[in-house]
Amino acid sequence: MIDLVAQSPQLRLIMLVLLFAVVVISAFFIAQGVSSRQLVRRRILEASGSGGGALMTNSLRAERVESAWLKLVNSIEQRGISLVDTRDAKLRQRLVAAGFTATYAPRVYTLIRLVAVIGLPILVLGIIALMGSSPSMLNLYFSLVIAAAMGLYIPNLYVRARADRRQREIVNGFPDALDLMLVCVEAGLGLEAAFSRVGMEMVNSHPLLAEQFGAVVLELRAGRSHEDALRRMADRAGADDIRAFSTLLIQSTKLGSSIAQTLRVYASEMREKRRMRAEEKAHRLPVLISIPLVACMLPTMIGVLMLPAFIRVIRVVGPALMGG
Repeated sequence: MIDLVAQSPQLRLIMLVLLFAVVVISAFFIAQGVSSRQLVRRRILEASGSGGGALMTNSLRAERVESAWLKLVNSIEQRGISLVDTRDAKLRQRLVAAGFTATYAPRVYTLIRLVAVIGLPILVLGIIALMGSSPSMLNLYFSLVIAAAMGLYIPNLYVRARADRRQREIVNGFPDALDLMLVCVEAGLGLEAAFSRVGMEMVNSHPLLAEQFGAVVLELRAGRSHEDALRRMADRAGADDIRAFSTLLIQSTKLGSSIAQTLRVYASEMREKRRMRAEEKAHRLPVLISIPLVACMLPTMIGVLMLPAFIRVIRVVGPALMGG
């Protein structure tokens, strides 16, 4: 049997695929068992901490139209596959910073990673089969491992890149929002009305900031305190400048200082920081330009300048060396 497998490339490929599938399925079920135990322990701790009170889940707010993703993850979990991550709090915070605010977003993220880890190696095998090539066992094994690693880490990289781009857009538009808020506060509007007005004015220019301010207004109207609403805005944005702004407003409200003066000073600092970021990018530009200059233009210039001299040396020195 071993000799037959060693002599047949097709049987070796099938055995390698089966071995890879067994390893992936075993690791998946082990991880699901560990996560289910931690989930049960968390529920027990929450139940003991809440004094045994039952949660009301059949409210009118829960009866909303489910999206296709939510139906998909619910149908998968009903078949016995848990999509709950053990680091659900950190994962939810990263997804919220990237703009995925739905409650089922961590489960969808886990599902996408699982499909990518299994699907990319299968795709690599399909490409190899279509090309008709027969790589060695070692090359095939490393190709499948690299494909599985890409499926594991590409969703994480995408979420991080999206969160960074979102934070950059929010921070770049924040000084303008502070200026508008300063005008509203000095005109006599309260904090809630100022957030509402600034959010309405910045819908077209900075929609992400308008979304954040609109969420703060809705939370304040729903009865949440100013401190909780501002801290939740900082958590959703994920930017240090927004978090510092929320802390500054909370301290100003508690200490009774002038909010208008606080906004004026902080708006000036934010404009200065934005100008410094622009100058930093401008100073980095010559260094970035020098890389293609050295790699592409410098060899061409050297060739153009040295080629005539090289031809002349060949014409003069060559016959002299040959005795002509």
